[in-house]
Amino acid sequence: KQYKAPVDWKTLMSTAGASMGTDIAARIHCKPGDIAVVEEPTYYLSFTMIKDRGMSLLGVPMESDGMDMNALEKLLKENPGKIKMVYTVPVHHNPTGICMSDAKRQRLVALAKEHRFMIVADEAYQLLNFEDCGIKPMFYHDDKEDPRVLSIGTFSKLIGPGIKVGWIHAHEPLLKPLTNVGFIDSGNNPVIFSSCNLIHFVESGALAKHIDMVSKDLGSRCALMCKKLREVGLEPVQPKGGYFVWVQSKGKMTGRSGECMAVNKDKFHDFMRLCFCWLPLPKLEEGIEFLRQ
Repeated sequence: KQYKAPVDWKTLMSTAGASMGTDIAARIHCKPGDIAVVEEPTYYLSFTMIKDRGMSLLGVPMESDGMDMNALEKLLKENPGKIKMVYTVPVHHNPTGICMSDAKRQRLVALAKEHRFMIVADEAYQLLNFEDCGIKPMFYHDDKEDPRVLSIGTFSKLIGPGIKVGWIHAHEPLLKPLTNVGFIDSGNNPVIFSSCNLIHFVESGALAKHIDMVSKDLGSRCALMCKKLREVGLEPVQPKGGYFVWVQSKGKMTGRSGECMAVNKDKFHDFMRLCFCWLPLPKLEEGIEFLRQ
């Protein structure tokens, strides 16, 4: 119901959160020495998960409607057969808040089929919309006959960080090999019990009500943050969902520096990722006032 599209249970696998989904996707579908491409900037802890699997990283710029596909295609041609994974946050991007356009989603899948790489779509913020964005998960742009997409979701961002239950949404040729991970094959999926604890919360309609409440609260917090940032002389781009505002500093810094969010650490040192979901509103306003030039 939340996706407003049919979901076949055979295309789902539960995980201990989005990070587990990214990790086992890289473990099974890639090998040491392969290259992964990420957006710049992006979720900085994805670098660790990818490097832990012995892979190297290349970055491509972000544009106003998502990953720069021309830059990606250039890298693919410069590294023929070596790029095996593209990691993207295609909806309410962390940290920029950008949503990838349908045209770019279609082109990304077409490039994946042509150059034989998989797409790991980190969609942790897919259901946290401040307005109706009409964006479906990347899975729905995939080709069942030649699947390339693993859409990764999580309850952690919807309910709370301690709810380490998530899912991978993919067609069977990509999904089934993930069950061959040693600790899953030996001890079964480690989140069976945790997943069962969420059944009533989901089926009763409480989750849908919770998502609606949280989205409205986060939307008002985001609007307040952007308003206050403009009042102190900064120029944020207001996102339509997610947790973060991405803004360039004019001197003072707070929040998390963008320096750690690119493969090339010289980039984004004067940008800030500001989270509007955590602090009480007076503290949020106090922090922004600190940035006044």
